Amino acid sequence: MPQIEHESSAETNPESEWFGARRVKPEEKTLLVQNVFASVAWRYDLMNDVMSAGLHRFFKNRLVALMNPKAGQNILDVAGGTGDIALRCARRTHGKARIVVCDLNPAMLEAGRAKMTGEKGVSSIEWMTGNAETLPLPDGSVDTYSIAYGLRNVTHIDRALREAARVLRPGGHFYCLEFTSGVRRGLKPLFDAYCRIVMPPLGQWITKDGGAYRYLAESIRKFPDQPALAKRIDAAGFGETQWVNLLGGIAVIHSARRPGLPSAR
Repeated sequence: MPQIEHESSAETNPESEWFGARRVKPEEKTLLVQNVFASVAWRYDLMNDVMSAGLHRFFKNRLVALMNPKAGQNILDVAGGTGDIALRCARRTHGKARIVVCDLNPAMLEAGRAKMTGEKGVSSIEWMTGNAETLPLPDGSVDTYSIAYGLRNVTHIDRALREAARVLRPGGHFYCLEFTSGVRRGLKPLFDAYCRIVMPPLGQWITKDGGAYRYLAESIRKFPDQPALAKRIDAAGFGETQWVNLLGGIAVIHSARRPGLPSAR
């Protein structure tokens, strides 16, 4: 795989200079995002249920169904936070896959481990603190890479995509579930209004941090639409890139494959 170049982030990663609608230095953004999730970690799951009226569960179920995890696989869930994707994968594989949850925020990982207490078949889940841009894993060590609602918060998206390609074995699969700016035209004004007007007060009420959810709403508007993200996934070294729109493009699952030997799916 090609080495990460130290290119101008403004040229290839324009989102690195924005924390929501506020212009910042890239190194500031990483810290600010960490602070957001440290603030909301222990009420993050509750907020997801309230904010989406439970739809986030449907979106995650669709993602894991597409991933089709199998016993014996090495599965990496990046920005995996409280472990929703990992738990679904563990249930589908009856605890017989190696599943690693990697997240930059220790508070989110702690909340995830606590949530797993009493769950069966989760002993195969490992919890790892790490940055999506510099994953602490060897080349070609992962069968399936997933990132759900996390790529939008990465400082340098292109670096994270190249890291995904690096850790995947030839033929391995990449999956990204995200909110994007590419919502169907008839729904977009309503979705934008919901993000702008409803999300911050809800966040203040439930997590006592309306600012965190103001940032998250703003980050959706700045995230690439479906074709733009697909182009960046291809540029990171992937092939067979495609996407599936959920609920008119409010959520989108991008998938791709690292070129190489045929994968057993």
